[in-house]
Amino acid sequence: MKNIPSLDLSDFLSDDPQKKQKFIKEIGQAYEEIGFVALKGHFLSDDLTANLYAKVKDFYNLPDEIKESYEIEGIGGQRGYTSFGKESAKGKKVGDLKEFWHFGQEVVGNDKLKAEYPKNVIVNEVPGFNSIGMEAYKNLEKTAIYVLRALSLYIGLDEFYFDNYVINGNSILRPIHYPPIKGEPKGAVRAAAHGDINLITLLMGASASGLEVQNKQGEWIPVTALPEQLVVNVGDMLERLTNNKLRSTIHRVVNPPREEWDKPRYSIPFFTHPISEMPLNCLKECIDDVRPKVYDDITAGEFLNERLKELGLIK
Repeated sequence: MKNIPSLDLSDFLSDDPQKKQKFIKEIGQAYEEIGFVALKGHFLSDDLTANLYAKVKDFYNLPDEIKESYEIEGIGGQRGYTSFGKESAKGKKVGDLKEFWHFGQEVVGNDKLKAEYPKNVIVNEVPGFNSIGMEAYKNLEKTAIYVLRALSLYIGLDEFYFDNYVINGNSILRPIHYPPIKGEPKGAVRAAAHGDINLITLLMGASASGLEVQNKQGEWIPVTALPEQLVVNVGDMLERLTNNKLRSTIHRVVNPPREEWDKPRYSIPFFTHPISEMPLNCLKECIDDVRPKVYDDITAGEFLNERLKELGLIK
């Protein structure tokens, strides 16, 4: 496999049962094999993507003291700004060469969850930053719901199994800025090898190359996608839930060649998280004599808390 498979979500959304079944089979097999797909036919328009990237660049061009005023203590970076080098991959002591922002869920019709989640942070200096960010958030969330419906059917669950967990879930939209590299990185990379915490991740086209995934043979494969495609991958929560049937593939963002150190990189992933009460207990549909249960029972909230500690975002 030279690269990741390309799929079209409109096949799953069509009234043609054969197209729908073909999509279900292909995305399921891709997630068993490599854990990544390139997806077109989603709900995020090219104009919205371009508008959000423009606002994100405007934000990161603000002076450091203004950006740092949006860094909120005591919430583990769940909302607002996280400054350069603060996050490291699991097991790494060196911080990644990035700064990032978090948009979170705007809960509708559930006062308990509304009280549980931190409030989104409003940026005053960049008009439209928050409204365009949340518009993208909702379109990516909608796309994620349909991808998870397809995976539910592939696993053998009810099509809408994930809906009650993901709607009003703790999902995060993370615009990332990897600044120009100004000196020898001393072992640091833009994003060290890691698996994502969540159920699935949807990545809007990055502004520069660098993303690589590790295949079953341990080889690193550059991920390329067309501008209109999202890169959608399995996270650790879904791997755990499916008892390793679907693969959360290790990936990284490598530093560019030295002659391109002066170029920044921007990337905007959407991390699809469920509500914290969701059980991540291995599904019975994914346990048999060949694949015995390998994980202890845990909730999504407990798992997230463990991982945020490992990443150095909470104590």
